Amino acid sequence: MNSNTLFTYRSGLYSCLTRSRDALMNLNDALLSDTAAHSFVELSQSPFFGRDWSSIYAACENGAVDSAALRQLRVHHAPLCMVTKRLILAGDASSIARPYSKTARDRTFVHQSNLPEGTKPVRPGWQFSFVVIPPEEISSWVYTLDVERIGSDKTACVVMSEQLSRIMTLLQTGGESGSRPLFLGDGGYGNVAFLTKTRLIPCDCLVRLAKNRVLYRPKPERPDQPGRGRPPEDGARFSCQNQETQGVADRFWSGEDAQGKQIEVHLRKWLRHFACWTNLHFKEEREMLVSVIKVIRHGAPDNKRDPKVCWFVFQGEECPTLCEVPSLYARRYCIEHGFRFKKQNLLWEKVRLRTPERFAIWTDIVCCVENQLCIARQEGLAKRQAWESDRRPATPQQVRRGMNPILVELGTPARLCQTRGKSVGWVKGTGRRREKCYPVLQKTTKTTQKNVTIV
Repeated sequence: MNSNTLFTYRSGLYSCLTRSRDALMNLNDALLSDTAAHSFVELSQSPFFGRDWSSIYAACENGAVDSAALRQLRVHHAPLCMVTKRLILAGDASSIARPYSKTARDRTFVHQSNLPEGTKPVRPGWQFSFVVIPPEEISSWVYTLDVERIGSDKTACVVMSEQLSRIMTLLQTGGESGSRPLFLGDGGYGNVAFLTKTRLIPCDCLVRLAKNRVLYRPKPERPDQPGRGRPPEDGARFSCQNQETQGVADRFWSGEDAQGKQIEVHLRKWLRHFACWTNLHFKEEREMLVSVIKVIRHGAPDNKRDPKVCWFVFQGEECPTLCEVPSLYARRYCIEHGFRFKKQNLLWEKVRLRTPERFAIWTDIVCCVENQLCIARQEGLAKRQAWESDRRPATPQQVRRGMNPILVELGTPARLCQTRGKSVGWVKGTGRRREKCYPVLQKTTKTTQKNVTIV
């Protein structure tokens, strides 16, 4: 293992911690190595956290992180841990449910999975937007480039466009060359708001498109002797649901997937922008160039989870070949596996912190631990259980089990904790105040702070 890279990353991480850096660095080492902890407070029992159990909460409450320096550190070390022909980025948002935390500020209604049938899949909580580098093979090995909380005054599309803009700026500053990066997103980013904001960013986008969207072809040429009335500004209507309006595809590819099942890919390209949805405001962006891709998988069960026909919209300069689209977009699902690893193994959602700023610090620590595992990834480093096969590639949890000797060898940049004696405790006669309760905020259409309604 190249321990110099991991040592450099840890030293840079320590410099990004601007307040309570020693306690936060000890918390990072405890989470990186302690696989037996099932709660946040159990991390204080790790030999790498040489402090009292109360310091583990004080580290997140009093700590501070330089977000810009941490983002630059992640981008700088990203090519060292994942090298691909073309930089592939994946983005998505994940929710932290806080339905009963009345003292938690700035909660909004977020998506919540695995709820009983018949109930609305929403709960009050916080939502975080991630931009990661997915691996070439489907797994939970994702490298986080940027993470930001989606506040009540912004939407996921706005936050994601801002993240991509900052990352592309750092990549250009670092001297990255070659093909343009490709961003993969789900259906939540297949709208005109996201495509408009990312149009000028030097990054191609391949995102899902809803099956009920409507697009328009270029407007027809104006005749020499036009008739009465205003000439049309859009051409023929294209509906994803109506095959009669689609016409013949510009490009077509047919083949078999990894399971040997037949798959077809159609591409239709327009010289001018469409109204990708049935709303009239899409016609305000007629100058934006897009390509629409239709993927038909004959072996799919054709249900909500695994549909037979999938639609994609591409915006950019370097469109991938049609035979690469199915396998290329499948890499986006790695971010879902990464969310599961954070929540189940890295205790991301089990921590009960009151303010979103404190929870954002904990989120940064979790992502830094995940990145350090990516850097330390090596087949011989993994520690497998007796029932785990050594023929399969190592998982992040297996590599995490073998981090104890690595941390002992590298050491920690944090200073030793100085014992201060027993606290005097609560002074007698001091009044106690009740914590302020905050209502759940509901976002409106314009998603500005003035338009947020209280429910």
